[in-house]
Order: sequence, then structure tokens, then C-alpha cells
Amino acid sequence: MNTRILFTFFVFFSFSLDADDNQTAKTDILFLKIQELELEIAELRNKIESQNYLIEKLINESVEPNPSKDLEDIAIGTDIRFKGIEDPNSKEQVYSAAIEALESQDYEKAFALFNFFVKSFSDQEKRPLSYFWLGEICFMKNELDNSKDFFMELISSYPNHYRVPLAHKKIGDIYLKSKQLDDAKDKYNFVVREYPNNTASSLALQLLKNME
Repeated sequence: MNTRILFTFFVFFSFSLDADDNQTAKTDILFLKIQELELEIAELRNKIESQNYLIEKLINESVEPNPSKDLEDIAIGTDIRFKGIEDPNSKEQVYSAAIEALESQDYEKAFALFNFFVKSFSDQEKRPLSYFWLGEICFMKNELDNSKDFFMELISSYPNHYRVPLAHKKIGDIYLKSKQLDDAKDKYNFVVREYPNNTASSLALQLLKNME
């Protein structure tokens, strides 16, 4: 009798364990599927974000009658922002002066020079870097919409440039500063997933841990 009771208990207990294991496995699978969907959604958001920026850019360019007007206004040799530049047509001199102004924390002058650079020169190395620094300057001045626009310009116009991963991370910083926490997490996860060996990934991962 006791043997039969013990056997019955053993069978019931084993069945319960199997049921628990099955339930745990199903839960794990469901969790993984949810994670995969979240990653796909984050990637789609990034694609939509880039496409919306390009559409908005095209619309703005089509309604501006004279897009070079700002360039004409700023390219005045007597402008105080160009003090020390012998030749405003020299991209090396303009970029060097912009970096010097940035390092000396003269952000107004640095912004003017970087802005002049992107409108005047088509340099494939310094132009994307200028967009990055324009975004950084606006971020420091808390001009977050402008900052995002400059980072997006870098990402969309120079997708293979080495500063693109950091530009994505900086957009995450903009979301974080704007209290858009879900968007910030999505952007940081995007950086970690797409650029695992880049310094930007390490920075994004640390920020994700801080947000837990």
C-alpha cells in the first residue's frame, strides 16, 4: 500500500515538474519572440526617422527660393567671425579656424565657421565632421531639434563615415535629454546591435545600464 502511494506521488510530482519545465520553456520562447519584435520595431523606427528627415529636407529645399542666401551673407571678408583667416576660400584655413574656436569654447564663432564650411565645400572628410560638430554645439546649447537635424544630415548624407555610430548615439542622448526614454533606449540598443565593436556601442551600453 505504501509502495503504491509513493509511486503515485512520484508520478504526480514528475508530471508537475514536466509541466513547470514546459511552461518555463514556453515563457522563454515567448520572451525571445517579444525581444525580436522589439528589435525589429526599433530598426524600423530608425529607417522611418531617416526617411522622414530626407523628405522634410527635400520639401524645405523646394520651397526656399535662394538656398545660397545665407552663404552670401556670411561670406563677408570683414565678418569678425573670419578674423585671422587670410583666404575664406581655403577649406583648410576655415576648418582649422573652426576647430580652434571650438577648442577655445567660442561656440558662436565655431558654429558660424562649421556652418560656412558645410555650405561652401564638398570635402568628404571634413564636411561630415563639420555636421557632427554643428550637432554637438547645438546639443551643448540645448538646441535639441537643430542638434538632431545636423546629426541626421551626417547619417543620411555620409552613412559610411566613421562618425555615424557616434551620431546615432548622440541622437539617443537627445531623446534622453528630452525625457523620451523609450526612444532613447531604442536608439542605444540600435547602436549596440549595429556597431558592436565601436566606442559608441560601449557608451550606449553603459547608458542603457544606467537607465535600468
